[in-house]
Amino acid sequence: MYKSIIRPIFFLFDPEKIHYFTFSLVKTMSKIPFVPAIFRNLYQVNDKKLERNVFGLTFKNPVGLAAGFDKNAVLYNELANFGFGFVEIGTVTPKGQTGNPKKRLFRLKDDQGIINRMGFNNEGLEIAIEQLKKNKGKIIIGGNIGKNTNTAPENYTQDYVTCFKGLHPYVDYFVLNVSCPNVGSHAKLDDVGYLKELITEVQKINAKQEKQKPILLKIAPDLNNQQLDEIIELVAQTKIDGVIASNTSVDRTNLKATENQLKEIGNGGISGQPVKEKSTKVIKYLADKSNKAFPIIGVGGIHSEKDALEKIAAGADLIQIYTGFIYEGPKLIKRINNAILNK
Repeated sequence: MYKSIIRPIFFLFDPEKIHYFTFSLVKTMSKIPFVPAIFRNLYQVNDKKLERNVFGLTFKNPVGLAAGFDKNAVLYNELANFGFGFVEIGTVTPKGQTGNPKKRLFRLKDDQGIINRMGFNNEGLEIAIEQLKKNKGKIIIGGNIGKNTNTAPENYTQDYVTCFKGLHPYVDYFVLNVSCPNVGSHAKLDDVGYLKELITEVQKINAKQEKQKPILLKIAPDLNNQQLDEIIELVAQTKIDGVIASNTSVDRTNLKATENQLKEIGNGGISGQPVKEKSTKVIKYLADKSNKAFPIIGVGGIHSEKDALEKIAAGADLIQIYTGFIYEGPKLIKRINNAILNK
């Protein structure tokens, strides 16, 4: 029903407007008695065999929702009913910001992809904290954190520290988002020396907390083997808890979309099927070259059970979906979990 009726209607409208309309729809429907139970019955797969123990946390299943969908932590309680094993909120920045000018979200229907240049639009740390105080404890929550666009390079670390300290009591794990291609000033964030400094600073704060939270690094899919070797070395040196592979890509080769279409869209990061192979290769390289020395969350182009199993076979301990959720609908989560059980 989703692909035959709902998606064609949704795809008639602006992607960003439909995103917020969907939020309102799910929020409203979830307030109707028995509707959350119907969602759980339709989409959840509850089986102990799906449980995964990764970086000290027990996930009821390995299928998560990637950051960027629930930026301001307003829908995670409702999304728990759709069968996810975890939801990653954010990217959260210290101050709220509007992001890049609209229009900034585009569908590549023929490629089953999305181009976005949202620019970390979010309502800021304090709003996220207020929303997370409403947590009903039904699902593991990840906190994806970043810097404000206008922050000067010498203050980048402080932005991450501010978000880390503020969210620490409310999320189960953290993701340092240093690889988004849609944020203006990105000086230093590609520098491994700086990343070591950033990770070390956040780890110092983590060590002082009563309960430490896992910290992960989200990397780009466009890194070459030498850069991936540097990431492996960075993980070994800093003892960071894991890596998310990967973010959106700036590579536009082999797309079905025409040059004119892409020129009209302008810059932005690509997600969905166009990054599937690229992200799987990154996962496999990291897993093989490091001898599986650290956990990996695999994300990028998962639109089917086969795509999910390929990521896991490549070395992913957990997986995340986003664009596949938009193209395939909520049944995708159940299908993936059933495929994992049956493999």
